[in-house]
Amino acid sequence: MTDVPTLEPLGAEPLCAEPVSSHAFRQGIRALARMLDYPDAEMLGALPELRQALAAMPLPNAKVQEDLCDWCDSLHGQDLLELQAAYVAQFDRGRSTSLLLFEHVHGESRDRGQAMVDLLAEYETAGYELDSRELPDHLPLFLEFLSILAPEDTARWIGDIRHILALLTARLQSKDCQQALVPLALLSLIGAEAEVEAHRDKVKEEPADDTPAAIDAVWEEEAVRFSAESDQDCSLQSAEGRRLAERSNSVPADTIRLPDIAPQASTGGLS
Repeated sequence: MTDVPTLEPLGAEPLCAEPVSSHAFRQGIRALARMLDYPDAEMLGALPELRQALAAMPLPNAKVQEDLCDWCDSLHGQDLLELQAAYVAQFDRGRSTSLLLFEHVHGESRDRGQAMVDLLAEYETAGYELDSRELPDHLPLFLEFLSILAPEDTARWIGDIRHILALLTARLQSKDCQQALVPLALLSLIGAEAEVEAHRDKVKEEPADDTPAAIDAVWEEEAVRFSAESDQDCSLQSAEGRRLAERSNSVPADTIRLPDIAPQASTGGLS
């Protein structure tokens, strides 16, 4: 198992001087990651810190920020097993609300494997190392990665996946799922909340993919391959993977709407 960069506890003072709003921004991204991850006793115990981080995050959409704090408050005293069962029903049955980013782009095709290779390369370049517990495109893990980056780099990454975030938000909102607040908050950082509306009609027409028949159909499909088995496979590279791999050399199309945060270089970890 490899090490994940050490991050100071939520609510702790920064280890070296940086703008307060920048520290609050990083901690807010980490809080969003934890709120979207599988609920456990540790997460419930950290709710006061999570709420504090979300309330202090320089989020441009005040309504979304208020709703995030209300969500934290609503989790106090709830039964952990019930929360976990609801989470599994929402995110582990069917693909429409999957938290695996590339599943919304490539499904189970081999192109998804190439996109993951490219994403892993980006993680390694930033000094962010993973263990074997999650796939690299798992959204909560991806948000932990964003939390070690400078705000302008975070904006660029959010812009890269804005189409996925908007569709996921629309799908979760159609199910009255509070986790929809997380991708909506990310979209608000680049002023893209309105893009959710473009997916409303499509979501209404989508068939349910969490029925027993739909789940059985998924199990019958070919599993995704993460290694090439022929020269032809080696030559394959997804458009999504190329776009992400070339991200650092392109002009950013989006900026974080936080004018009080001074640009700074990514250090590979919170400091």
